[in-house]
Amino acid sequence: MRNLTMVTSLTLVGLSDHPLTMNVLFLLFLLIYLMTLITNLLIFFLVIIDYHLHNPMYFFLANLAFLDMSNPSVTAPRMLFDLVIKRRSISIPACIAQVFFYLSFTISETLLLSAMSYDRYIAICHPLHYKLIMSWRVCVRMASLVWVGGCSISLVHTLLLLRLSFCRTSSIHNFFCDLPHLYQITCTDTFINMVVLFIVGIGVAFGVILLTFLPYVYIFSTILRIHSKTGKKKAFSTCTSHITVVSSFYGALIFIYFVPSSSDMVSLNKLFTVISSLISPLLNPLIYSLRNKDLMEALMRFYYRLRLIQASL
Repeated sequence: MRNLTMVTSLTLVGLSDHPLTMNVLFLLFLLIYLMTLITNLLIFFLVIIDYHLHNPMYFFLANLAFLDMSNPSVTAPRMLFDLVIKRRSISIPACIAQVFFYLSFTISETLLLSAMSYDRYIAICHPLHYKLIMSWRVCVRMASLVWVGGCSISLVHTLLLLRLSFCRTSSIHNFFCDLPHLYQITCTDTFINMVVLFIVGIGVAFGVILLTFLPYVYIFSTILRIHSKTGKKKAFSTCTSHITVVSSFYGALIFIYFVPSSSDMVSLNKLFTVISSLISPLLNPLIYSLRNKDLMEALMRFYYRLRLIQASL
C-alpha cells in the first residue's frame, strides 16, 4: 500500500503575484462587485415594490437579479480577501462548499434563461393566451424547478467530491474552487465522478440548450410574418436583451468547460472565468435596464417617490 500524506487544505494560485498588480486588481474587482450588488439589488427591489412590473417577464428578471447577486458572492469575497491578505490557502471543506454554491447558482441561471426563453415565446407567438398560460402559479412552479434543479444537480457532484482525497500539496490555478480544477489535482481515481459528470452534464446541457434556443426558432418565424415594421421592431426589442445575456453567458461557459485546458490557456481561462463570474452579473442588469422602458420608468417613479419623502421630512 502506498504511503500517502493526506492534506486538509489547498492553494489558490489566484490572478497575480505582483504586489502592484494585486492592489490594482483589488480596487477594480471591489468596484465591480459593489456595482454588481447595487444594480441587481435595485432591479430586484423595483420589481417587488412597483406594481407595473408585476408580470411574468419581470418576475423572472427578479430571479435573474438575485442569481447575479448570489453567484459573484461565492467567489468575489474570497478573491478580494486573498488579494489583500495574500493568503492563498483554502480548506478542503470550504473548497467543496464553494463548488456547491457556485454550481448551484450557475446551473440555476442556465435553467432560468430557458424559462425566460419560454416566456418570450408565449408572449410573441401566443399573445392572446399569454396571461392564461403564464399564470402566477405556472411562474412560481417554473421558478421552483429552476432553484430545486440547480441545487439538486450541484448536490450530486458535491457529494461525489467527498470521496476524493488530496495526498500532496496541490495548487488550483484559479481564484476559486471548481470541479475541473479539483479533478486535476486529486490522487483518487475520478472515473465515477467523470462518468456522472458526463451523463448529467450532457443531459442537462442538451435539455437546457434545446429549451433556450428552440423557442427562438418559432419567435423569429413569427416576427418575420409580422407585416408592420413597427410591430417587428417592438417584438424583436423584447428579445434582444435576453439574447445578449444568453450569448455572453454561454460563450464564457463554453470556453471555460469545453475548450481543452493547457499551460498556454491558463491565463485565458482565468480571463473568461472572471467574465463569467464577475463581469456578466454586472452587465446583465445594465443590458436589461438600459433597453427597457418599463424599468427606466419604474426607476424614475422610485426616484420621485424618494424626493417626495425627503421633502416631507
